[in-house]
Amino acid sequence: MPHDFQADIDAIGRIAAIPIILDVICQTTGMRFAAVARVTESRWVTCDSLDNIDFGLKPGDELKVETTICDQIRQSLEPVIIDQVTEDEAYRAHPTPAMYGFQSYISMPIIRRNGEFFGTLCAIDPAPAQLRNSKITGMFKLFAELIAAHLDADADLSRAQSDLKKEREMSELREQFIAVLGHDLRNPVASVESGTNMLLRSSLDDKHLSIVKLMQGSLMRMRGLIDNVLDFARARLGDGLDLEIDAEQPLEPVLEQVIAELRTVNVELEIIADLKLTKLVAVDHERIGQMFSNLLGNAIIHGAKQKPVRVGASTDDGQFELWVENEGKPIPEEILKNLFQPFFRGKVRPSQQGLGLGLYIAHEIARVHGGSLEATSNDSATRFTFRMPLG
Repeated sequence: MPHDFQADIDAIGRIAAIPIILDVICQTTGMRFAAVARVTESRWVTCDSLDNIDFGLKPGDELKVETTICDQIRQSLEPVIIDQVTEDEAYRAHPTPAMYGFQSYISMPIIRRNGEFFGTLCAIDPAPAQLRNSKITGMFKLFAELIAAHLDADADLSRAQSDLKKEREMSELREQFIAVLGHDLRNPVASVESGTNMLLRSSLDDKHLSIVKLMQGSLMRMRGLIDNVLDFARARLGDGLDLEIDAEQPLEPVLEQVIAELRTVNVELEIIADLKLTKLVAVDHERIGQMFSNLLGNAIIHGAKQKPVRVGASTDDGQFELWVENEGKPIPEEILKNLFQPFFRGKVRPSQQGLGLGLYIAHEIARVHGGSLEATSNDSATRFTFRMPLG
């Protein structure tokens, strides 16, 4: 891919201090041409210059890189300083001074933060100059470092602006994504669900009744999947989960409704419930129902098929506790510690159905309520427990 030298010229042009730097160099050294050059293996390009000897280089002009001493500096990353070419043992016979007609020369490498060689800060003059002293070399080194720092800052700003643009584009895509989930998927599911409810109210033989109930089970899982993906988008990509706290209505009917729905589509499984809510609980009823449905659905899927699933809720000792327990193979420790990470379980167990978002969403619902969701698993049972303080 060809290098975009115009971008380098523009970057130097955005450094307001460059004209001042070049002027200070000429004033301090007595030299009459100073420049910032972009130097690569194949090209030498002027980025900016101060020319008082009609050397003829302005931004964008080039020299053949192989004819310049800067090519040597590119390879060595060391400055070159010549007070007087005719008296300099290393450069008196060098072709470059004769080609360009200079006697004094100084060039300092410009090295970026990442170690990349950008080019040189250089000056030439047809007359000799006193350059080999700490004042001049220190000034050139400082100016070269200052230019490199400006280039790095400019690149950082460009990246930040690019990232901001991408973030804005992602924000727009996020809103479209949420809109698709909230409307284009939910509405068809609701329509089909309404149709199955109408069928259940008609006269159906046992075969067709079982088919409709299977459809209802699939619709319930689809509705849960849509809710989980939508909430994942809100939790990870949006502004977080919203809560509508209700401290006036009892929570128990919400939990009973979740149990009833899952019993309907899992008729062969026993669900034993022990709900003892003697106090009102200030929570978002719909969110707690969603969390409970995720936990209970998870227990049904992963529990031993011939063993009951147990659930319980209580308001004792100043806290609300909700738990779901199933028997079956214990969850390995390495999986248990990452169980509430999104998509984690799908990666660990490829044959498992679903996206692995249910427990993540349940954990997020617990968190935004100021509570905790914990999982324990051993040979006896696997239990998920949500706890939050009352009042």
